[in-house]
Amino acid sequence: MYKVYGDYRSGNCYKIKLMLELLGLEYQWVEVDILKGETQSEAFLAKNPNGKIPVLELDDGTCLWESNAILNFLADGTDFLPSEPRLRTQVLQWQFFEQYSHEPYVAVARFIQLYQGMPAERLTEYQECHVRGYKAFKVMEQQLTRTPYLVGEHYSIADITLYAYTHVAHEGGFDLSAYPAIRAWLARVASQPGHVAMLG
Repeated sequence: MYKVYGDYRSGNCYKIKLMLELLGLEYQWVEVDILKGETQSEAFLAKNPNGKIPVLELDDGTCLWESNAILNFLADGTDFLPSEPRLRTQVLQWQFFEQYSHEPYVAVARFIQLYQGMPAERLTEYQECHVRGYKAFKVMEQQLTRTPYLVGEHYSIADITLYAYTHVAHEGGFDLSAYPAIRAWLARVASQPGHVAMLG
């Protein structure tokens, strides 16, 4: 049985939870409180020397980290990760986009507002996150006006990757009312068989 070390409210951790649920795999969830510094303990750093969640521990004690890398491991050989090289590369393309152009702004704005309660010293950073976060949403909107999912006609881990923080973007002060294709996509993702909510 897999063991997941994570925080239920974390979008990066939610990616792993959602993937495991969609695949119908059994797992044990170990809650980790990042605000209490639990990711910096000696025991946790032995599992991930980078001191971040999520971590997926395999039966043999091997630990995998970085949410999108874990998604690729879990989805390998399933319909959630295309085998055709061009499509598989497009999945990776969106995952890299998420880590460099989406998550650093959408997730950070959410952390500042939801976890930290909008401290005054981070207000400028929060506003900058909004500028760049909306730029990322425009990129997604363009794609989703052409195809129902980020990689063509089929739901994949590209969608799981970007759904995680997009569906809770309002918790970081983002308004998606001007992005109808994204909102329709969010509904399609949530209607998938086996889908579970972040706190479900």
